[in-house]
Amino acid sequence: MATLPSPESRAVQQMVHHLKWSHAEKHIVRKAFELALDREFQAVIRNAKKMASTIEQPPDLWNLERYLTQSRKKIDRIYDYRYSVLTEVFGRLIREGRLSEKEVQGLGRDKLESIRSCAKFLAEFDDVA
Repeated sequence: MATLPSPESRAVQQMVHHLKWSHAEKHIVRKAFELALDREFQAVIRNAKKMASTIEQPPDLWNLERYLTQSRKKIDRIYDYRYSVLTEVFGRLIREGRLSEKEVQGLGRDKLESIRSCAKFLAEFDDVA
């Protein structure tokens, strides 16, 4: 059963939407975002090539098409570069092992705390699910 976010997590959500990003921080997050996205694309390319090399029948072709469509939708859903949601995106990427905390070092303490908080929340949510 779904529950309402705690007052603490609501405060964190409000803070996240009002974070101010310095020029240096914008550079760090752009680099980290592109790094994670490139890793994702490389994994899709490797899998698509592997699947394409085994195509022998029409259903195999449609399986490849389905995989590519699902991959595109997943990437579109996860990789959102709006500053208002970046700490949530990075929290998820770190939680799922697509990015390391080291790759976002240099961000302000407020952003790192928000990223860690999101990653922790997702870990707790995964434990409940």
